[in-house]
Order: sequence, then structure tokens, then C-alpha cells
Amino acid sequence: MIEVIIVDDHLLLAEGLKKIINESAVARVVNIATNGKDCLKLLKQNQPNVLMLDINLPDTDGITLCGEIKKLYPSLNILALTSYGEYTMVRRMMESGALGYVLKNSMTEEMLEGIEAVAAGNNFFCHEVDLVMKKESNASVWLTPRERQLLSLIAEGNTNHEIADKLFLGVETVNSYRKNLLFKLNARNTAMLVKLAYEQKLI
Repeated sequence: MIEVIIVDDHLLLAEGLKKIINESAVARVVNIATNGKDCLKLLKQNQPNVLMLDINLPDTDGITLCGEIKKLYPSLNILALTSYGEYTMVRRMMESGALGYVLKNSMTEEMLEGIEAVAAGNNFFCHEVDLVMKKESNASVWLTPRERQLLSLIAEGNTNHEIADKLFLGVETVNSYRKNLLFKLNARNTAMLVKLAYEQKLI
């Protein structure tokens, strides 16, 4: 069972989401924080599989907090949970270390799908955000800092095991990243992936 912590200052929404998640067979909410300070306190005691993080918090913004959390707990998987669907906000949140991004008006199925994907170390956008990102990027590939780092190591000829050791990740997580990169660059194999990475100046 995937363990989740929700960070949102709208307690009514957080409690409603907790009920939905706990009634699914996917995950369970182990705690709720309503601000950044309480979130950091909870993480000192226990790191969940997924942290659902709002951008608009009373004592900080989720983008800044996301970056701080990733420095403290690099392996923690963060799923942005917010009302902001603008390209810039999504991109900034992903650059701060979030793996996924769902809007608060997303369908329940999408929320749960996002939790599962992020828990497995994969990127996830809800349908509405996915459309925004595809439209704004104009077919150019956008990679997270972690994906660029991994792509560079692949281009250097490192194996999944070697990359896992260097980045302190599990081999399965690295494998998931590699699959995501193949998909994003529409590459059939590693050789084509590296060729496209150099052609598109991604590394």
C-alpha cells in the first residue's frame, strides 16, 4: 500500500481527498499538513512514498518548499496538487523536483493514477496539464533536471546499475527513467536516444 502525506491549507479539501484515497485499493493517507513548517516536521518523523504538495501555502510557496524537500530527502517522490494549470507554474514545480502534477479539479481516477505513477518514480501529468505542456512546448522536448542528468550518464555509456550507484537510486527507478526518456524523445533504442539528445542539444 502506497503511503501518502497531503500538504494543503484547505483542510476540508485535504480531508475529502484523504477519504477518497483511503477508500481506494491504491494508497492510504498517513498524515495531513496545512503549511510548510508542519510538513517539514512530519517528514522528519516519516517519509511517505508520495508527498502531495500544494503550491499555495500560508507560510511559503510549494515551489520553494519542493526544492527544499528534495535537498533534504532526494528520494522522496512529490506530486504537485494545485489549482494552477499554467505552463510556467508546472515547469517551475517540475524543475524544483516534483515528479507529477495534478489539478484539484482532476477526476478521482487521475489522482490515483498520479499517485501510483509518482510512487513508481515516473512522471505524471493530469490530462488538462498534459495538453498545456504539449501545446506550449511546441513539440520541443522538455526534460526535468534529473532526466537531463540521467541522459548524460546514458550518453557516457553507463549501465543502469552504474547509473543507480552514481545517483543513489534503485535499478528499477533508473529503468523507469530510461523508458520515459525513450518515450519522450520517440527513440527506439539507446543509440537513437543518445543521437537525438545531441541533435536537440539536450545534453
